[in-house]
Amino acid sequence: MKPVRSGAVEVGGTKVRCLVGSDPDHIVAQTRIPTGKPAETLTQILAFFQQEVSSGGPLAAIGIASFGPLELRRSHPRYGFITTSPKPGWSYVDMVGPVRRALGVPVGFDTDVNAAALGEGRWGAARGLGTFVYLTVGTGIGAGAVVEGRIIHGLGHPEMGHLSVPRQPGDHFVGHCPFHGTCLEGMASGAAIAARWGHPAEQLDGDKLRAAVRLEAAYLAAGLRNIVYTIAPQRIMIGGSVTGLPGLFPLVRTTLCEVLAGYPGLDEHAAGDFIVPPALGPLAGPAGALVLAQECH
Repeated sequence: MKPVRSGAVEVGGTKVRCLVGSDPDHIVAQTRIPTGKPAETLTQILAFFQQEVSSGGPLAAIGIASFGPLELRRSHPRYGFITTSPKPGWSYVDMVGPVRRALGVPVGFDTDVNAAALGEGRWGAARGLGTFVYLTVGTGIGAGAVVEGRIIHGLGHPEMGHLSVPRQPGDHFVGHCPFHGTCLEGMASGAAIAARWGHPAEQLDGDKLRAAVRLEAAYLAAGLRNIVYTIAPQRIMIGGSVTGLPGLFPLVRTTLCEVLAGYPGLDEHAAGDFIVPPALGPLAGPAGALVLAQECH
């Protein structure tokens, strides 16, 4: 049987990735679009899919994975909107409505990190697991959680990047989150690293680099401690540009075990496959958008 073609959109702070396919191994078309003003960005997204429909036939559905915060309650009048976004010009932008009207197909919608979690669960590092977390550490920090096979949704979507973390001894950095200052994102995001050290993570070297890796591991482990105790995941995947810091993963694993302090005493928490990079790499988000598309029709 010919695979069902769906569309996927991952909307990031600097770029949008669009693709058509059925799974990560069967992508028939893709493009990248700069994240400009909402109207012009949506126009380019729609133009890509309209061209693909014209040349390759109809799509079954489209999934949109976007930076947030998002309105995900289907009963809400602003369902499908980005809401109070810190990205200038993007607050209260309707993402679902224009796509549904222009292309006439069902549209799945969720956060970029929730989608990435779904993609890793279907095709990546969490395949075969029921409860897991995908954390991205880039310009900001966000996380998506799947519990017993379902993405967590409630009044809103989880904001694990804004968990409180204890200040590390001797650290006087004021924090970089505009809302909470010293939350996990404020202390450990890529933007926080650049503000703290005066250079982006990839430009650090020598003593600054070693100190940055130690602090990053400490703050990430503190955040992960909260996640482990709240969600009890079978695996945690950490993606994003900051994970390129040398030696970060082994140090995060070791530090997490230290801050768990032997409680609840599960051997799995010390295993090398408990905290891992995403198997799909940068394709996790778009792959997850394909899952959103497939599950909405």
